[in-house]
Amino acid sequence: MESSTSTPSPVLRTAVVSGTLTGILCIAWVLFLYLTDNNPYGPKRTLADFFTPIGAVAAQVLLRRYYGEQGPGLWKSVGVGVLASLVTAVLAAVGMYTFSRLTGAELIAKHLVEARQLLEATKALYVKEANGMQQYQATLRNLATTAAEFAQDEFAKKLLPGVVLSIPGGVFLRK
Repeated sequence: MESSTSTPSPVLRTAVVSGTLTGILCIAWVLFLYLTDNNPYGPKRTLADFFTPIGAVAAQVLLRRYYGEQGPGLWKSVGVGVLASLVTAVLAAVGMYTFSRLTGAELIAKHLVEARQLLEATKALYVKEANGMQQYQATLRNLATTAAEFAQDEFAKKLLPGVVLSIPGGVFLRK
């Protein structure tokens, strides 16, 4: 009699491992910025947005190696990239929320002062464009001010590029 052990599928296992490692890397980037006296909410934080697509494509490459010559197929290849991106986005958002709650409102307030100064310095560029003043006011209004808003922003900025690049990566790595 065969014993059937329940192990996660290669797609799920690869996506969770890749997504978890990439999510931890995103959290580490925010912590690095904070510990080096850089604004962890500022523009340098967006450098971590590139981690998600890299992690998604890495998951697709690993899955392709697992399946060998026949390849995983289109749906599995795209699916592992999308799932890895989702895991990364969730972990990065939870990490950002936790970080924001632990560091307190003072750091967010300091960021908002810097962001408003930066927007004020670029106001002339906004005004030159069609509907520029409306864009300026919308940007000013849409600045994240709470831990939950920063977590939502982090989730969206991690998920979108990962999912978008998972599709061509999956097509290319399907066989």
